[in-house]
Formats: sequence, C-alpha cells, structure tokens
Amino acid sequence: MDEPVLVVGGGVSGLCCALELARRRIPVRVLEASDRVGGRVRTDRVEGFLLDRGFQVLPSAYPEARRMLDLRALELHAFVPGARVHRGGRFRRVADPLRRPGDALATLLSGVARPADALRILRLQGSLARDSYEEIYARPDRSTRDHLASLGFSEQVVEAFFRPFFGGVFLESELATSSRFFEFAFANFARGEATLPAHGMGAIPAQLAARLPEGCLELGARVGAVGPEHVELAGGERRRARAVVVATEAAAAARLVPGLDVPESNAVGCLHFDAPRAPLEDAWLVLAADRAGPVSNLCVPSEVAGSYAPPGRSLVSASVLGACSEKDADLEAAVRAQLVGWFGAPVRDWRLLRIDRIPDALPRLEPGAGAVERPAREGDLFVCGDHRGMPSLQGAMVSGRRAAESVAVSLS
Repeated sequence: MDEPVLVVGGGVSGLCCALELARRRIPVRVLEASDRVGGRVRTDRVEGFLLDRGFQVLPSAYPEARRMLDLRALELHAFVPGARVHRGGRFRRVADPLRRPGDALATLLSGVARPADALRILRLQGSLARDSYEEIYARPDRSTRDHLASLGFSEQVVEAFFRPFFGGVFLESELATSSRFFEFAFANFARGEATLPAHGMGAIPAQLAARLPEGCLELGARVGAVGPEHVELAGGERRRARAVVVATEAAAAARLVPGLDVPESNAVGCLHFDAPRAPLEDAWLVLAADRAGPVSNLCVPSEVAGSYAPPGRSLVSASVLGACSEKDADLEAAVRAQLVGWFGAPVRDWRLLRIDRIPDALPRLEPGAGAVERPAREGDLFVCGDHRGMPSLQGAMVSGRRAAESVAVSLS
C-alpha cells in the first residue's frame, strides 16, 4: 500500500486538507499533538458552561463553511445584527436598519454615527455584499483607519463604532490592519449572521474530524521535524510519507519549515464569568467605545445559545486585547471595575470561571503584506493555515483545500 500523505496538525485547516485528500482517494493521516482536534477553535465544558477559547464566531456567509460543514447539524444561533455601544457613561443601541428596522430611529439618535455616516455605511454594506473576494483581495491596500477616512467617515463614528467593533475582529485597537481584511469581514457581516453553534465553536472541528476515514486521525502525536517524505515524532520515531503538509499555527510552522515567512500574531485575553442573570437581554455584542478600561468587548453567549450555561445561570465573556501580562487577580480586578461601571453592583457577585490568555490568537494582516493567499507549496513541503490566507475560519478552510489540491497535482 502507498505511504499516506502526512498532515501535521489537526486544526480546522489540517482537517479540511485531509478531507479533500480523502475525497480524492489519496491515503492520508493527520498527526495532532494535543488530546483533541481544533487548534485554537476549542470548547471546554466547565461546571456545565461551554467555554470557547476566546471569543469566536462563525459567520454564516462563509462560502467554504457552507461547502465543508453541515450548518444545520451545528444548530447555529445568531447574534443581533448590531451592537450595544458603551460611550459617555451609557449604552447606545446600533443595529442594521435593513434587518432591524425597528431599531433604525434608536440607531440614528444614538450619537454613534452622524446621518452622513449612516448613509455611507449603508452604501458600503450594499457594495461589499455584491463584491467577490477576488475583487476585494485585488484592491489597493492600506490601513483600515486610512481606508475609512478615504471613504469620508467621520472620526466620531470611527472611534465610537469601527474601532471597537473591528478592533475585536482584528484583535488590535488602532485599526492598523489591512483594509482588505476590513472589507472581507464587513462583506461577510453584510451577507450573513455572526453565529455560535449550540455545542460551542469546538463543534466545528469535531464535525470535520468525524467525517475522516476510520484510523486517519492520530492524537498525542507531537512532531519534532519534517522532511519532504518523512515526519519525525518528538520521541524519535520516523514516519515515511508520500508528501508532508504542515498545518500548524504560524510560529510552529516557521520552526518546522526553515525559511518560511509567517506573520506576527495578535494576542487576546478572555475572562469567563458565571452570573446569576444576564446583564443585558437579547443576543447583543457590547462594545467599549471609551478607552476607560481593559475590556474591548463583551457578550453573553448563553443569550445567543442557551446551551452555553446551565439552567438558571448566564455566561458572560469579556475580551481584553493584547498580551494580558498582569497577574490573574489584577486583571480580574480591573475588568470587574470597568464592568461595575457598566452594569452596577451585581457584577461583584459574578464568579470567575476561567481566564484564557491566547498569545497567538490571530495572524496579523498588515497593509502591503503582499498577496492575501500565499502559495501552498514551499519547496518540497506543503503548508496551510489561516496564516497563509485571510486570517479567519474561511481562510483556514480554503488554505486546507488549496494545500490538498497542490498535493494532488504533485502526486499525479
């Protein structure tokens, strides 16, 4: 029997690569170092709560997700298309007037966007809903902040909405990220909904892994080195392969593939709280427009999907951009102080469930970084992951498929 293609890494990209190879009847084996698949897309059950590893969503408009996933089986639950913006000491409601016309007046009176800004948002929304990814990726590149200024948006709406909202998408607070990433993200929010699977984001890689051929996945297989036709495990065992695909996160890929050019990553922290009741009703994302504390955004996942919390309890997740180098107690105290200012004394009774610190949460896509989709083949090796394309689940899935297609061509 032919040696299999060895895929190093069982994250979303590696799983999509393996599934495409299996579809083409090419023997494949996935080597995953940890005890489960998913990489950064992970959900833990803690005392009856579902804790995703950091705040993540699945945009329902992702075409590769529609191609690769059974979205109905994931039982997706959607966020409200908009946000509650905390600015100037109070919450202001901002919603998509096309999907929530009942909130249109509240949005106009919120003080977040001027009437001219609201019209520009609608025009941009309509334009990007029609444009292809190829058109977006081919446009001139600059920082998101410069791009918004060129479109005529006021500094008021940039600081009150775009910076806190897309800062949470990019995991950086200055909108220094590529305008191509901004338009990609905006287009997907315009075309569909931001959703959570009923059983957590970890249900996505679990579903992909369940479709792999029997015996294809090997957990606890830590790889120390790779070559064009072999993989060496950390314990010294050598495995032969028809081809090797490195499907790890960026830093690990750079260690395994000499000379591989990978981007830096943005970091984030997430504090998960058990609350007796939700601090706000309905499935809103909360944005911190004032730079008055560490929290960038907050959500109540159990208001989106009730399965995220036990009966009678609520799960509150607050995100903090950056490395979060403080001690746990100091970080928790600063976050609580900010949230007491938002929701009052009940915050003091919330019970901290866990703090996630994720140093490599998202590959950084800087302006002028070159082609959005990097080649899948690097010399005699193949590489995939969201650091090879648009930093997103869509990018990870597409990169996995492209790597499999490249492998198939090389073996033909």
